[in-house]
Amino acid sequence: MIDEKIVTRAIIERYSEKLLSCLELDVAVCGAGPSGLVAAYYLAKKGLKVAVFERKLSVGGGMWGGGMMFNEIVVQEESKYILDELDISARPYAEGYYTVGAVEAVTGACFKAAKAGAMFFNLISVEDLAVRENMVTGVVINWTAVEMASLHVDPLTIMSKAVIDATGHPLEVVKVLERKMNVKLNTPSGKIEGEKSMWAHVAEATTLENTKEIFPGLYVAGMSANAAFGSYRMGPIFGGMLLSGKKVADIIVDKIK
Repeated sequence: MIDEKIVTRAIIERYSEKLLSCLELDVAVCGAGPSGLVAAYYLAKKGLKVAVFERKLSVGGGMWGGGMMFNEIVVQEESKYILDELDISARPYAEGYYTVGAVEAVTGACFKAAKAGAMFFNLISVEDLAVRENMVTGVVINWTAVEMASLHVDPLTIMSKAVIDATGHPLEVVKVLERKMNVKLNTPSGKIEGEKSMWAHVAEATTLENTKEIFPGLYVAGMSANAAFGSYRMGPIFGGMLLSGKKVADIIVDKIK
């Protein structure tokens, strides 16, 4: 016989245990798109304490839908080794290009990150940052439903040695910092430069170049990096996203360890 009280208690206790264990992190990843998932995998693999906060119900960001809801994506030769490590199948299409099932790409990356030790919190929005002495030291979180309903409910704080904005085109976390703290960012103007229109060739290269620390303790990866530094969007080709997640993880590992 199923006892509903046991089911309810199990969910509440185990979720509470997970949340309590994440009050102090090495890295808080904001956004569970391709760059966030890859970053979480490599950070956790190196033994860092990592949690991923995703405002939506599902992870994967823009990768789920492929191109215009044709759920296939394209990656380049340079990034295929990451797919191989994540045990995600890639089929050759033309020289230097591979196609990948979008669903396998998302689920495979998420599974590997979770198995490496990354913890996931979906339906959670990062609405603010903890900033101490001109350095980002954590994230301020609330239920996405609270945000959607415009309820006046105070948030909670998670402290972290590093924070990654992997929220994609909206650049949600960096925008909060710029708006509330009026700080000078590590960009040409000191402010958010803004995303340009589609140019995949340039965007794929600059995604990697722009993956860096944008303010002490705060890093940008994936499309967030191009939105912050004023580069182009790239559409449904994801090699740069994967490489960006790996790069930001390497930068943080070197700094923390």
